[in-house]
Amino acid sequence: MRVSEFVDECGINVRGGDGGAGCVSFRREAHTPMGGPDGGDGGAGGDVWLVADRNTASLIAFRDHPHRKATSGTHGSGKKRHGHRGEDLEVKVPVGTQVLDRDGTPLADLTRAGDRWLAARGGRGGRGNAKFLSNRRRAPAFAEQGEDGEEHWMRLELKLIADVALVGFPNVGKSTLISRLSAAKPRIADYPFTTLVPNLGVVRTADGFELVVADVPGLIEGAAQGRGLGHRFLRHIERSRVLVVLIDLAEFAPASPAEQAAVLLEELGGYRPELLARPRLAVGSRADMATPDTLAGLTAAVELLGGGEPLVLSSVTGEGVPELVGALRRMVEGDREAEEPDGGFVTLRPTPEGVDVERLDEHTFEVLGREARRAVALSDLTDPDALEEARRRLDALGVDRALARAGARDGDSVVIGAFTFTFDEHPVADLGDGGRRTRRERRSAP
Repeated sequence: MRVSEFVDECGINVRGGDGGAGCVSFRREAHTPMGGPDGGDGGAGGDVWLVADRNTASLIAFRDHPHRKATSGTHGSGKKRHGHRGEDLEVKVPVGTQVLDRDGTPLADLTRAGDRWLAARGGRGGRGNAKFLSNRRRAPAFAEQGEDGEEHWMRLELKLIADVALVGFPNVGKSTLISRLSAAKPRIADYPFTTLVPNLGVVRTADGFELVVADVPGLIEGAAQGRGLGHRFLRHIERSRVLVVLIDLAEFAPASPAEQAAVLLEELGGYRPELLARPRLAVGSRADMATPDTLAGLTAAVELLGGGEPLVLSSVTGEGVPELVGALRRMVEGDREAEEPDGGFVTLRPTPEGVDVERLDEHTFEVLGREARRAVALSDLTDPDALEEARRRLDALGVDRALARAGARDGDSVVIGAFTFTFDEHPVADLGDGGRRTRRERRSAP
């Protein structure tokens, strides 16, 4: 895999499809000259879903093309014919993708193949004039406009999901080891930081047991603080069941085995303290280049890393590789058996409800909320019946009370969606259903 083909973080813009508008229509047939309203409803817009897909390896598809939009619904028509619903859009992302808002707050975590998360809802379709027929309103000449689909900018971050993560200094032999254990073909060279992106390999034993191993780019001192792109590397370790800490036994290693172990433990704990409680296995790497001094120093390194019998291997000659596979199998099997059943991912973004009022300046207020915008989204607010319907809806939502609490006074401007109204706090005559109303007069429509 080339470096340019692996992207593990990106921005994405998602937008649901717009709803279709309701239709204003009346029956006009032979022998029925005064037919009633028969305008159909508009179709709802399609939703945008993020779907975890095991065949998607990285987020490269969003690097240069971050916009994703679902199909809009079609408009209603006469004879009560409803518009078609827009098609949903499924956006495939790698398993292990975390969704965050623009402030970095987690919204969802897609950790299993097939996990789906609703990223942007499509707009609701507008109702045709046939839906507004009543005993008091025999010929409604208005309909609802379609609702705009939701639109969000968010961040995607990929955290690889593997059974085993190989951790160690740069050029310690991680890539050579994963190529020996599996069919993965990472880039291998004899200089530090050859590996710039994580590599995954599947290890299969003769009896069919499988485990996934991740080769994470080398860690250096200060990685937990971001040095050397440390955060981008370390986050791919978070979900691994077992950590294999490789200690370089070569004579020309940059530090002694004990010093390597101390630095790696400090960086893991500095990034996420819970990583220190993760099952881990200390392994002396590059045994074919070892010296008596480095072999002796491995014992001290193993004690720092949790004790146990030192395991020594050479990825070049194959020495110790079967023993490593056996040890990893036992650790992974034990962790899988102890794992609690996964109840699935949790959506963390709450769905906003009701209305809210925001003061824009001394004499201007904006009413926020999906229902408030929908209340005035009618085809012709100059029509008295349409204006009456908008008033009824706003009163039912408690917009008058919310404006009064926010400090609105007679003559102030009130913005709702694309419309601007004047606010009059003086009550006027009863409108027919026993309630008192506050007068609103449409002033302008941008």
